[in-house]
Amino acid sequence: MPAPTHGAVVVGVGSSAEDLQVVRTAAAEAAAHDRPLHLLHAFNWAAALESFSVSGPRAAAEELLEQAGQAAAEAAPTVPVTDEIVEGSPVEALIRASDSAFLLAVGDGGMAGCAACVPADAPAVQLAARAGCPVLVGRLDPPPPGPVLVGFDGSESSRATLGYAFDCAERRGARLLAIHVVEPNQHPDGDDGLLDEAVARHAARHPRVAAECHTVRGDPGAVLLEQSRSAQVALVGARGDEPLRGMLGAVSQTLLYHSPAPVIVVRGLDPDDEDGS
Repeated sequence: MPAPTHGAVVVGVGSSAEDLQVVRTAAAEAAAHDRPLHLLHAFNWAAALESFSVSGPRAAAEELLEQAGQAAAEAAPTVPVTDEIVEGSPVEALIRASDSAFLLAVGDGGMAGCAACVPADAPAVQLAARAGCPVLVGRLDPPPPGPVLVGFDGSESSRATLGYAFDCAERRGARLLAIHVVEPNQHPDGDDGLLDEAVARHAARHPRVAAECHTVRGDPGAVLLEQSRSAQVALVGARGDEPLRGMLGAVSQTLLYHSPAPVIVVRGLDPDDEDGS
């Protein structure tokens, strides 16, 4: 029987050093949101059958989860931790888990350090495009103690993302930096005040969050990428007003591929939920 993932922060556990850092990041996120942590490892039966003994790869998987559990306990001692080994594709297993998870966490597979490549089929990209909940894509290096950065474009989904960002900032004890980027050839048509109004509405619900907001002209991906260099985490909606799975917008892809900070692609939220929860 599968371990329960309802309402948990679910993290994909692999064999790289990056995966342990992502476990630590996910454990801290679980602690901040008062959620349990669920460690998920996909067991490769094909590799097991090629081995002299199935117990070898299985034992290695169990050892990985044990190491991950120790890393989680060090990062967030009070967070309840469960673990699970499943058969099959890691991406498909995590997507299934995302239907009942609060947050999905996964490593970026080295994308942030690969300036020339655009790995559209990378597991982190597939999960960010297809998961049923927000997806945190972690990095190998710990981020600076900067603000929580959130991109805003005026769409309904970006309003939900802004609410989620306010909640993240409050639980982290961090300030919030919200940015609305208007492209140079685009006429604002009254959009200049959209971000201020949205931030003011959420700030009333989160009075402990110091919020700063800016509407600027430029390329949205480039502006948010530059701001992410000093952020502790960057949040962006999956794709404007288009809720369908399997789709990522250009801005979310830019941050996923190149931001040095962890990125949360916010999806699976009710756009009518002002708090993004």
